[in-house]
Amino acid sequence: MANVAAVGGAKAGPMTAEQKKVIFASSLGTIFEWYDFYLYGSLAVYIGATFFSQYPETTRNIFALLAFAAGFLVRPFGALVFGRLGDLVGRKYTFLVTIVIMGLSTFLVGILPGAASIGIAAPILLIALRMLQGLALGGEYGGAATYVAEHAPQGKRGYFTSWIQTTATLGLFLSLVVIVTVQMLLGKEAFAAWGWRIPFLLSCILLGVSVWIRLKMNESPAFKKMKEEGKGSKAPLTEAFGQWRNAKIALLALFGAVVGQAVVWYSGQFYALFFLQNILKVDGQSANIMVACSLLIGTGFFVFFGWLSDKIGRKPIIMAGLLLAMVTYFPLFKALTWAGNPALAEAQQTIRATVTAAPGDCKFQFNPTGTAKFTTSCDIATSFLTRNSVPYDVVPGAAGSAATVKIGEATITGYDAIAAGDKAKATGAAFEKQINMALHDSGYPLVRGAAKVPESKLDGFVAANPELALDATAVRGDDKASMTGEQLVAAKLLTAEEAAGVTEMPVYTIDKGGAFTMVADPARVNWITIIAVLTVLVIYVTMVYGPIAALLVELFPTRIRYTGMSLPYHIGNGWFGGLLPATAFAMSAAQGDIYYGLWYPIVFAGITLVIGMLFLPETKDRDIHAME
Repeated sequence: MANVAAVGGAKAGPMTAEQKKVIFASSLGTIFEWYDFYLYGSLAVYIGATFFSQYPETTRNIFALLAFAAGFLVRPFGALVFGRLGDLVGRKYTFLVTIVIMGLSTFLVGILPGAASIGIAAPILLIALRMLQGLALGGEYGGAATYVAEHAPQGKRGYFTSWIQTTATLGLFLSLVVIVTVQMLLGKEAFAAWGWRIPFLLSCILLGVSVWIRLKMNESPAFKKMKEEGKGSKAPLTEAFGQWRNAKIALLALFGAVVGQAVVWYSGQFYALFFLQNILKVDGQSANIMVACSLLIGTGFFVFFGWLSDKIGRKPIIMAGLLLAMVTYFPLFKALTWAGNPALAEAQQTIRATVTAAPGDCKFQFNPTGTAKFTTSCDIATSFLTRNSVPYDVVPGAAGSAATVKIGEATITGYDAIAAGDKAKATGAAFEKQINMALHDSGYPLVRGAAKVPESKLDGFVAANPELALDATAVRGDDKASMTGEQLVAAKLLTAEEAAGVTEMPVYTIDKGGAFTMVADPARVNWITIIAVLTVLVIYVTMVYGPIAALLVELFPTRIRYTGMSLPYHIGNGWFGGLLPATAFAMSAAQGDIYYGLWYPIVFAGITLVIGMLFLPETKDRDIHAME
């Protein structure tokens, strides 16, 4: 028992070499776990193109849903499986198993053949690997946090476990750095073709180092003591959640701490990135760099607030972080808009669209996998306006009538995709073009790219685009390229039927005749302000997340600690947090306001603030080695 006292006893002297090794091993492995997990989300476009694109739309949608579910919804089940194992056989061996599963499943994604090579087996194997990732992550956090806390001296658990809290942010940071570096070295085309696999393959190096270090670690002192005294639980799941005295602790941990922490965490790191890229139209590489800079600046605050929680308590810091987020989210995200896309912010102040729609034509556009298709005229119109960050009001129209969109002096009539039938694609393209032209004329930051038009469609293109004032004879006299029938089909310039019998055909490039794109002018993007705002959001994350591992460990007795703390943590972060981007976007679409979705984190943070203030106990002075 001498060794137990030395490692995890009550005296809070200087950090020993053993304690430093415990923190390093746990943190390094968990960084790696999060690095692996984030790669899938960051590289989803390339993964989808490799494994899903060859299949019909319905099949692709099923795979996308499964991949999404595996990423977030399966994590609580991993918490149950590995939490039970950790309380039965030990902390060390359980989270050694989780890292091996996570690392191997990630490496295998990097070498998994695409659907073009092995057919339907490719997406099936990918989903299986993704589910293994989610299960392993569900077991990793609870093991690492419990292991470190049970090694920490009394009075320093907040500080010790705060190093674990840095790992999710550092894992995201590492994944962004690796992705951006590989993209810059290979170029966008090579990265899209095969270079996206490199970040997955590099995980084998991290896996080897992490396993080697973890094999050298000892079991936690509290678990050893419990086993020696014969006080271990024979049925951790039943004891943790089947007995009210423990189940109510799990519910309090979930709604009085974790739910609020989760929505603030996802808002400050994931939704902020989503907002920059998808709402403000800042280019992806720049947005990743901005977020990486804010993470680099703010990560140290995890340790600061963990240390501070040992002095003043876990609860005051977490509750203060929730309150600050609730009060300041709207002004902070509006500041992001003015710094990230000033032209968009200026246009939004002067021009709002008005959508006139029949009763019942507008639905709530919840689309977590990005695969849902909106078919009513109102949903088509509002979905398009939302994707382009255009604020709008919906007013009632005549029953049975198609929705109309009024922008400035222009009024554009919408369409129902089902009623349009085979003409839906052409009708949709014309509808979107009219809206884009009205937005462009009203000052929205839209640019129109070049169009490639084959000879057989040139006269029709000229007639359909009178605003370009083109002369077909003059266009034919300009420089042109030639493409074979196969090339025209591959480039989606002609259908297979249209290209039948074509050996070669001229293709004309029409400047500013292509698709409109909402952009953020790089010359007007205020990097300093954006990074400053993002850093503030990250600091809120550190306030709610830095002390929470210690709080969760201290809430549960040793015999069910791994199980008890893991499930509420992963329900809160996997479900309430993981659904935040899709839910917030759907809420914004429903109200025609890019900021309306912020009510999602604000409301849940408020619920946690009230429950936490009323019922959550302060735990910093508890002796977890004496808890049975």
